[in-house]
Amino acid sequence: MTNTALVTGGTGGLGAATVVAFLAAGWRVVAPVRPGSEDRLPAGALPVPADLTTAAGASAAVAAATGDPAAPLTAVVNLVGGYAASGLIADTPVEDFEAMFTANLRPTYLVTAAALPHLVAAGGGSVVCVSSRAAVAPFPGAAGYVTSKAAVLAFAQTVAVEYRKQNVRCNTVLPSVIDTPANRASMPDAAHDRWVRPEQIADTIVFLASDVSSPTSGAQIPVYGQA
Repeated sequence: MTNTALVTGGTGGLGAATVVAFLAAGWRVVAPVRPGSEDRLPAGALPVPADLTTAAGASAAVAAATGDPAAPLTAVVNLVGGYAASGLIADTPVEDFEAMFTANLRPTYLVTAAALPHLVAAGGGSVVCVSSRAAVAPFPGAAGYVTSKAAVLAFAQTVAVEYRKQNVRCNTVLPSVIDTPANRASMPDAAHDRWVRPEQIADTIVFLASDVSSPTSGAQIPVYGQA
């Protein structure tokens, strides 16, 4: 039987690699996208225009993911997010601080909350969230990013605790710097060969979504490469 994976952030560097990995493993993949960016999604995935910072957008994405009875939704992968540097905490406007929660935590919460009843109805499933090494090893100048990614960790562990008796698992991957064109452009003098490749993280995510990892829930998986 084919299962469905709902992958947010599927047009990004990590997201595209993750969509490709799920398709290669035989999954049906549904990916919410910003309107007009459908052509950036890897071929084979079903794009769903949706604003995941709204409850309506998250519900629309989940509705598309549960639209094929022959391919039940059993995996939700929360990749959508963002990064913005700031000054030190005392120099960071609260609006900038809160904007990182809107980018990194709000879509993860809304999509997961909308999907959980369907995962339970399907007999169980897997939720995978993406945090950051910065959540457990902060660096200065990005308080909103660091704190919002730490909140993703806490949220994922809460899902794992609340839904374990319903056979729904929730795990988190923590990348270091991901080797994407955007990151290379912003850090041209860095040791790019030490960064973790999107394909490596994608393989870890597919593993966490699959039945092979069924005993694992509440884990925080470091995917640092050599960085």
